[in-house]
Amino acid sequence: MKIYVTRHGQTNLNKQELMQGRVDEPLNETGIAQAKQAAQKVADVKFDAVYASPLDRAKKTAAIIGHVDEQDLIIDERIIEAEFGKYDKRKYSAVGLWMSLYWGFPEIFPAPKTVEKVSEMVERSSSFMKELESKDYENVLVVCHGGIIRAICGYLEDKKNGIKWRPRPTNCEIRVYEYKDGAHRFIESYKNEEVSK
Repeated sequence: MKIYVTRHGQTNLNKQELMQGRVDEPLNETGIAQAKQAAQKVADVKFDAVYASPLDRAKKTAAIIGHVDEQDLIIDERIIEAEFGKYDKRKYSAVGLWMSLYWGFPEIFPAPKTVEKVSEMVERSSSFMKELESKDYENVLVVCHGGIIRAICGYLEDKKNGIKWRPRPTNCEIRVYEYKDGAHRFIESYKNEEVSK
């Protein structure tokens, strides 16, 4: 099975460098263009299933890259973005010391109050991935968010702490993995060129 893991396209909150967590912010024009550009990179791939977070920005991206109608997506709550609580819609540069330390180095610093813990992200993403691996897919697309992708990639790269935190996934970056005979392997990554809108 090949697993294509993708972050959603740009939103206005991304553009303004604001935390958005579970705020249901739609793609902006750049985000739609990014998704279309990413779709071209995997145009020859026939996806047996397309999974998305329940948030609009992930669903729209998944429909575009996966070449499917939104009604044909498989929506899974376990791949929704991390909960940022009171930090939602705050500037990245103005979230305060503890949130900055946690989001920069979650291996060292604990989650502040109202923010989802890494252990919780690892638990739900692992549950999702184990179920996904039980399916008989040849190619599957998973579209979600910058935070939860770090746990999904941690699972797929068999990281001891359950996360691959760096490098940060960019909008509509596609990371391709193979799951075969109970083992995972990273294959390649597709990144978009800058889209100006």
